[in-house]
Amino acid sequence: VGGDGVDVLAGRAKVVDKNGADRTEAFVLGAQKFLDFLQMQGADMVYLKSRSPSCGAGEIYDGTFSGKLKSGDGVTAALLKSSGINIRVI
Repeated sequence: VGGDGVDVLAGRAKVVDKNGADRTEAFVLGAQKFLDFLQMQGADMVYLKSRSPSCGAGEIYDGTFSGKLKSGDGVTAALLKSSGINIRVI
């Protein structure tokens, strides 16, 4: 809500579930743990699921739970991109 993964990481947006609960902290923590894992493995590229609020790259669901899409990156995709990890979506 309020943007995409870049905005979530900057504190300008939130990840909210279908019941309205704020899940932002869990998404950011999960993204950071995944980045840490990739860096420990020496990975420089990763395949992520398209459209996901976490892994989507270039296009994500708009947060209304209506199936509508918008431009942007998910939280994990945004963090990985900003850290130099190359992303491919499947």
